[in-house]
Amino acid sequence: MVTGFLPQHLAGVAFFMGVVLLIALSNLAALRRLARSGRPAPAPRVSILVPARSEEHNIEACVRSLLAQRYPSFEVLVLDDGSTDRTGEILAALHTEDPRLRVLGGTPLPAGWLGKHWACQQLAKAASGALLLFADADTRHHPDALANAVAALQAEDADLVTALPRQVVGTWAERLVIPILPWSVLSFMPLAIAHRVRLPLLAVAVGQFMLFRRAAYDAVGGHAAVRTSPVDDIALARRIKAAGLRWRLVDGAGRVETRMYRGRAEVVAGISRTLYAVFGNLPAHLFVWLWLGVVFVEPPVLLAAAALGAPLPGEAVILAAGCVAAALVLWLITALRFQFPLYLALLYPVVVAVGVGIALRSAVLTALGRTTWKGRPVVRGS
Repeated sequence: MVTGFLPQHLAGVAFFMGVVLLIALSNLAALRRLARSGRPAPAPRVSILVPARSEEHNIEACVRSLLAQRYPSFEVLVLDDGSTDRTGEILAALHTEDPRLRVLGGTPLPAGWLGKHWACQQLAKAASGALLLFADADTRHHPDALANAVAALQAEDADLVTALPRQVVGTWAERLVIPILPWSVLSFMPLAIAHRVRLPLLAVAVGQFMLFRRAAYDAVGGHAAVRTSPVDDIALARRIKAAGLRWRLVDGAGRVETRMYRGRAEVVAGISRTLYAVFGNLPAHLFVWLWLGVVFVEPPVLLAAAALGAPLPGEAVILAAGCVAAALVLWLITALRFQFPLYLALLYPVVVAVGVGIALRSAVLTALGRTTWKGRPVVRGS
């Protein structure tokens, strides 16, 4: 029997780690690969909708990959949302090459809206398709990505299919922060349950790739219904579930990839913008992130202290070693499934510690009303 505060505490941490590892292992089977979805029958018209604000480094590659889709009936609509760089010029040249591309000029941002949400609302209004695919300007798409996504939507009889893109990481800041996003989904979202129950809390979406049935998007109010939420993708997925509609999350690796941010400044600003909004209240946000710090940072610190001669109970050392072993397996699974460098598994305490720091920063900035993105304030959603 485990006695003493520290061994009992670590026994609780080990139990939690075991549950998380079971969720991750089950998700390896439940997380369907988009690339294995085949082709749809029939093939309804799809409107591919891309909001773009100052995306001169991304927009051409994104749009060309979308125009290259091997799908019989689609249009690509891009809204230039007040860009201050060459985005508009690049889009005009692409439209001249391929008339399937429609370029829209954004109208002024109304009060009470976040910029991207207003852009998506305008795009949806202009769309002609029975299906709506929202894609971010920093994504790149395999020629069969659209066909596979529509096939997945049909096979699952879903109203929303959203894909986890392969995340391209270049700098060390990106390597130490970005993996925490797919890791958190793999580890804490039990998809076998989430896909079958109506509970909105068990829903997540990735705004970089969301394929809706038009009727479902309209039924839940579209982006107008989530106009103040910094995490419009998650908010829409939760509204889909709350309405009794079907939501599916798939693995988009091999079909969709993205480099979300470039360098430390963009990574910290971008993740700080949305992290707090996932929970939406301070007690839950602080509890979750501080607990993650305890679970994933404390055991390796205790092992290091024991190695340096700290007088720790033998049971505590054994339990800490078990927690570290489980965490390494979990992070190796994440690295292998989502194509991150394997050495990041060894750095998992640093990755989680950095995530906790950004989470605290996100809470402070949100409370002070100082969160911004691309020159616009991010208002706190209700």
